[in-house]
This record gives sequence, C-alpha cells and structure tokens, in this order.
Amino acid sequence: MDPPTGLPLGLYDYDLLVIGGGSGGLAAAKEAAGLRKKVLILDLMAPSPRGTIRELGGSRFNMDSVRKFLQQASVLGKAIQDSQKYGWRFKEEVSHGWSELVQAIQEQVKSSSLELKRELDSSGIFYLHARGEIVGSHTVQVTDMNERKSYITAETLVISTGDKPQYLGIPGDKEYCITSEDLLSQRNPPGRTLVVGGSAEGSEWAGFLFGLGMSVTVMLQPDLLPGFDRKMAEKIENHMIVGGVDILHHCLLSKVEQIEDVLSGDSVTTPQQVSKGKLQVTIIYKDGETKQEYFDTVLLAVGRKPCTSDIGLDCVGVQCNQDTGRILVNERDQTSVDYIYAIGSVQHGRLSTTGLSVHAGKLLARRLYGEDSILCDYTNVPTVVLTPVEYAACGLSEEKANRTFGENSVEVYHSYYWPIEWTLPSRNKNSCYVKVICHVPDHERVVGLHISGPNAGDVLQGFVTAMKCGLTKQQLDATVGIHPGFAQVLTLLNQTQRMTDALMLRGNC
Repeated sequence: MDPPTGLPLGLYDYDLLVIGGGSGGLAAAKEAAGLRKKVLILDLMAPSPRGTIRELGGSRFNMDSVRKFLQQASVLGKAIQDSQKYGWRFKEEVSHGWSELVQAIQEQVKSSSLELKRELDSSGIFYLHARGEIVGSHTVQVTDMNERKSYITAETLVISTGDKPQYLGIPGDKEYCITSEDLLSQRNPPGRTLVVGGSAEGSEWAGFLFGLGMSVTVMLQPDLLPGFDRKMAEKIENHMIVGGVDILHHCLLSKVEQIEDVLSGDSVTTPQQVSKGKLQVTIIYKDGETKQEYFDTVLLAVGRKPCTSDIGLDCVGVQCNQDTGRILVNERDQTSVDYIYAIGSVQHGRLSTTGLSVHAGKLLARRLYGEDSILCDYTNVPTVVLTPVEYAACGLSEEKANRTFGENSVEVYHSYYWPIEWTLPSRNKNSCYVKVICHVPDHERVVGLHISGPNAGDVLQGFVTAMKCGLTKQQLDATVGIHPGFAQVLTLLNQTQRMTDALMLRGNC
C-alpha cells in the first residue's frame, strides 16, 4: 500500500496525531480531545539494551514516580535511625528488603500506566501500541508489534518521543552496565555500586542506593550537578561525602569486564575470599595512572539522548541540532515544518521537566484548537533534585546571574539553617542552606532561589508563583514566617555573600 499524499484540509484521518507517549504529548492529546478534536497517540518504545520494557507516560513521568518512591525508602531508613532519639525502640533488628521494594514500585508503575490508558479511552482518544514514522506530508507509517504496516494522515503532528539514557561507547558498557531504567529489573540488590556521572540523575541514584545501605562510589564527569549553581552543588557534594559516599574526581571509565573469581584480603592478615560474577572496571586518572577496581553493579548516568533518529524527521525536513539530535522549535513549540510541533525533552536548548512538558502540552493544544494565544514561559522553571539532602531551584544560578547582569548588579542573600526535627538526632548543622539571588537595579527583584533541605521542592513551589509575579527582596522581608518550620528562613535573610566573603578574608589575614 502506497502512502497517501496531498490530502486537502478536512480529509485527514485525525486532527491531531501524537508520536510518542511522553507526558507533554499526552497532555496535548487530552486537551485537544476535550476541545472535540479527533486524536490518535502512537507509542511503541523499544526495550532498553537490558530488556527493560518502557511503560506509557514517557521516560521522565515514570522515572519521576520511581525517584520519589526510592527517595521515600531512603528517607524512611534515616528516620528509623533518628527515631531512637524520639523514644522509639525496636524488638527486632531492622533491615531492608530489596525485592519487596522493587515489586511494589513495579506494580505501582504498571497500575499508573493502565489507569492512564483508561483515562485516554474515556476521553475519546485513540491509542495504538505501535511505532510511528513520518513518510510524507501529513502522513505517518504505523508499524504494530507484529510488524504489520499501515498509513494514517493527520492535520497536525506532535513529536513527544522523549529521551533515553546514553552509553559511553567503551568495551563492556552495554553488556555489563545498567542505566537507571534497568535498576529495578534487577532481582538482587545492587551491592557495591559504581555510579558513572555526577548529573542530577547520577547524584540521585547514588543517594538512593546509599540510603538503602549499599556501598556507593560516584565517578564525576566532570562535576557534580553540572549546569546547576556551583556553590549549591559543592554543598550537596560535601553532604554526600560526609555521609559516606565515595567521590572520584578527574578520572574516566575505560573498560568494564565480568570476571568469575575475585580474591579479597590477603593470606597474612585477612582470609582470602572469592566473589562470583564481579565486575572489573578499568579507571584512567588525569595523570595517566590506570587502576582496576571491583564492583557488583556499574550504573551509567552520563546523559540522555532524544528518541528522534528513526521517526522520519528527515523525510519532511524537520530540522534538528546536529550535535544533540534534539528538534529545533520556535516560541510556539513549532518545528521548521509548520504542521509539526515538538514537546518535552526532544526540544533543543530548553530545560525539560515533567511539569513543564505537561504545561507546555496543554498550552499548545489550546493555541491550536481553543481561543488562547498564551505561549509557554520557559524561564523561571522550577526543578528539584532528590539528592540525600533535597535540592530545589528556580531561576538563575549565581554564575549565570553574574554573567547576565554583571557582578556589581547582583546581590546574593544566604543562610545555613538547622531543621528543628534534625536537632534531637543531632544531624549535620551545615547541610541545609538557602540562597536568594537578586537583581539590584530592578528593586532587588529575585532572579534565582535555591534551597537544600527536607522537602525543598514542596517548599519552593509557592515561591515560584511569587517569582512569576516579580517577587522582590523587600517583599520577602515583609512576609510573615510560619513557625515552627524552616521555610521562614527565606523571610529572615540579612547576610549577603559579599559580607560573608569579607569576613572570611578578614579571618585569613
């Protein structure tokens, strides 16, 4: 069957066809269906190299749920330790069951995916578990799970295929390493784990596993939390090191091998033991030195690449960035082909979060089929990193604010704080921290807000609205704080970065 071409407006099979099951595309589909448009979603993602099946909802939507579950498991472990200071006693030794956690999370993710499919059906949205490839103007080739092909036309296309973890391209990476999407497919606990990459994803997974009692080493490439505020990242890194996570700087992973026998200890002071199925990793340091280390699991968190290479973008001339493979879009989320749009992490040069994708998808559908003309604001996008001490941010980092406005036009207010619930168990006083970055000539308007501490993401949410409304430092100071509670620290900031630097300089003289 040859694909149809040149169909006049009004004779298409669908008003809107979404290629991919990402959260932004789903949001656009549901909004369009609510506006009485005929909508189809095509979603068939290949399994990961280790065979992990990807569920409907997009990689980030599902992973967000997993991240939160794992953070909660880790937080509960710490709470159990703290609880003795609050008078709790246990008759039996407390231990963690990896298989129980994995089973519960997997069941919840599948349940959420089924519920999402029911929601699509009740909204009148057509859904096919099939792969879509653009083969002509307004025309998509549909390939189902049995490799049967058909052709469908649509007036408007939305690309929402999301992204997937990258590999290093070194010997043994796909054979023996796993990514975050594979970790919960492991029957046994990861054991001693090497996390390669200090991205937000790598930092989170290192924290989760360490919180569950694993021995964790993080190999930075090159820094922890690249792209985030450097001083905040340094404080997160210090908290992880103090907590017991090993950090490797200035080195690269060059090879991963699986070996049958590993001898540990020595025959003189420690009995030698044999470990089966260990992974031997070869590490090259900055000075050229090469070392071999042994781990049970190697987890790669070295970035993500968009799923855009096999959906026919070249066929109709959709332009992508040559380096990233991500799609170039304008302020309307429109590609270089006027009837094709892109939403979420497939976009080039924009921050991607689940919340942002959903918001952008809704606005896109309203512009296409409603009476709205509101564009998605891709500035002041809040984000949260579920590291051992949670980190939430909105707006500019200190470095970017200085580059944008000049150092003399930027004032940074900051403070450490000690959550009251941390005082009885005597947790680290210098782990929780806030900073507010202000543009001085604009009435000290808040252009960046950063929080590290318990529930930082939830605390930040209300301040994001305030920043959208032009929040100033004077308005923060005039806000009544809630006591007891640590969010009030943001209303009491009177120490600036310049003052702190001056005091440190004076102390060193």
